Amino acid sequence: MVVWEMAYKTADESREAYSTLNGKEIVDDLGQKIILYLSFVEKAQWKRLDPPVLPPGLTVIEEMISFDDEKRLLESINWTEDTDNENFQKSLKHRRVKHFGYEFCYENNNVDRDKPLPGGLPDICDSILEKWLKEGYIKYKPDQLTINQYEPGQGIPPHIDTHSAFEDEIVSLSLGSEVVMDFKHPGGVVVPVMLPRRSLLVMAGESRYLWTHGITPRKFDTVQASVGHKSGIITSDIGDLTLNKRGIRTSFTFRKVRKMPCNCSYPSVCDSQRKETRPSFPETDKEALQLEQEYVHRVYEEIAGHFSSTRHTPWPHIVKFLKALPSGSIVADIGCGNGKYLGVNKDLYMVGCDRSQNLVDICRERQFHALVCDALAVPVRSGSCDACISVAVIHHFATAERRVVALQELVRLLRSGGKALIYVWAMEQEYNKQKSKYLRGNRIGQEEKEEINSDTSLRGLQMTDVGNQDLASSSVSPVNDFQEGRCNSKKVTNSELPIHTNRTSFHSQDVLVPWHLKGNPCKDKPVEPIGPVGSHDPSPVFHRYYHVFCEGELEAACQTLGNVSILQSYYDQGNWCVILQKV
Repeated sequence: MVVWEMAYKTADESREAYSTLNGKEIVDDLGQKIILYLSFVEKAQWKRLDPPVLPPGLTVIEEMISFDDEKRLLESINWTEDTDNENFQKSLKHRRVKHFGYEFCYENNNVDRDKPLPGGLPDICDSILEKWLKEGYIKYKPDQLTINQYEPGQGIPPHIDTHSAFEDEIVSLSLGSEVVMDFKHPGGVVVPVMLPRRSLLVMAGESRYLWTHGITPRKFDTVQASVGHKSGIITSDIGDLTLNKRGIRTSFTFRKVRKMPCNCSYPSVCDSQRKETRPSFPETDKEALQLEQEYVHRVYEEIAGHFSSTRHTPWPHIVKFLKALPSGSIVADIGCGNGKYLGVNKDLYMVGCDRSQNLVDICRERQFHALVCDALAVPVRSGSCDACISVAVIHHFATAERRVVALQELVRLLRSGGKALIYVWAMEQEYNKQKSKYLRGNRIGQEEKEEINSDTSLRGLQMTDVGNQDLASSSVSPVNDFQEGRCNSKKVTNSELPIHTNRTSFHSQDVLVPWHLKGNPCKDKPVEPIGPVGSHDPSPVFHRYYHVFCEGELEAACQTLGNVSILQSYYDQGNWCVILQKV
C-alpha cells in the first residue's frame, strides 16, 4: 500500500476530488491495477519537520568518473566465467555478485585474511584508485572489491558491513543507473539518499559503523523533481517528488581488509568489542530447566511469527504415518509449533500442544485445536491417544534424564497398542554417503547465506514443550548419550556451550543454534535478544539450545522405558527417527 497526501485550495475542490477518485481503479506503467481509496478532512494540522541531513561521515561525490571510464569498467566484468575460476562470483537471490582480492563469506559475514583470491584487484581499477588517493577522496588503497549487479526490482537488505572485516572507510561507485539507498539510525531515523550514475559514495565514521544501509527491492524510486537525478536526501515534500524508473545498476564497492580488531566508538554494534555471554553445560536439573527457559522457551516465544513463516510443507514420512492411522484415531502432536501437521489427515481427531503461547495462538487462528502446556506434564488422560507425534522436540531438553521423561510422557498418553513417531536432529549430517538438505543448503541456498542464515532449513523443526516438574528424585536411569564407536563428539561439561555455524556439520552434541529474526516479533515489547547482534544484519540474533543425537542414541533412550517396542528406526534428512508402540 502506498499513501499520498493531497491538499487543495478550497473545500469544494477537495470534495470534488474525493467524489471523483475514491474507489477508482487505475493501471500503472507496469500494467498493475491500483485502486484509490481517499479520506476527506476539512481541517488538518501540519507540523513542518526539520529537513533531514546526511548521516555523519557520509559523502556523495557526483560525476566521479567519465562515461568512457564507466563503459570500460562495465565491459571489464566477465559474468559468464566459471565460479571455480580465479575470481569468485555468485548469483544471489537479490543480485549478481563478484569478489576480487578477498571473498566476502556470507556464512559468517567476514573475510578469510589467510586466503586472498589470486590476481588481486582488476588492473583497470589501479589508475582510478590512485587518482582518488591523490585527490583525497580515500585515505588508503583498498585491497578488496565486491561487484554487485542489480536488475530493476532487486535490492539488498539493510546491513552494516562487519566491523572486524574492514577498515573505517568503505566506498562504492554506482555505474549504469542511479538508485536510492536508505540509511537508518538505530533510533529509527531513516534518510533516503540518491546515488546518481557515476557517483562515489563514501561511508566513514558513524555512517559506516552505526547506520545500516540497504536498497529496497522495487522498480521505481521516489526522487526529487526539482533537482532531477542529482545526489542528495529525498525529502517528503509531496509537491516536489516524482517517480524514477530504475535501470540495471552495477556497483563497485572497495574496502580495505582489517588486520587488527576494531576499536570504534560504537561497541554495541561492533563484533570486535561486543562480548558474548554463553551458558555452560548444565550440571543439575535446576540448571537444565533454567537453560531451557532462557534458550528454548523464551526464544521461541520471541521468534514465533518468523518461525511460523518458514514452516510450510509437512515432511513425507510424517504425513505417511498420520495417513496410515485408522479413521477416527485420536492423535496428540506434542510440540505442535504452528500446527503444520494438525490438518494433514482430516479423518483424525488431532490436538496440539506447545510451550509457546504465540505458536498456539497461530494454531488457533488456523482453526486447529491446540493448548499451551509442558511436554513433561501434558494435561491429557493416560491411555487416551491412539497415536502421538513429537517432531524436533526432544532435542531441546538439556539432560538425558529430561529427554527420557519426555519420552515417558508420550508413552503415558498412548493406549495399549498405540504408536508414537519421534524426530530429533542428528549429529550425523552426512550419513551413508549422503548429505542432508541442511548441509546441501551451503550449495543450493545462496540467498539464505545472504540473509545471514535465518536457519529456514528444510528439517521440519518445531517448538519444544518443556515442563518444570522436579526430576531430582526420578528413578529413571541416565542414558548414555555417546554411543561408543559411533560418535566422536565430546560433552561440553564445565565449559561454555559452543555456538553452531548454520549449514555446517556439528562438532559437539550440545550447542547453541542461531536464529536471525526477520520482521517484527510477536510480542508488543520484544525482550533484549539473547547473544550478540550480527553486524551485517541489524535484526536480533537468538540462540536455541540443542542436543543433537548420535546414531543409536534415540533408540537406546526409548529402550529404557520398558513398556514399548521399537517398530522402526530410520534416518531422514539429518534427523534420527523412531516409531514405537506401547505394549
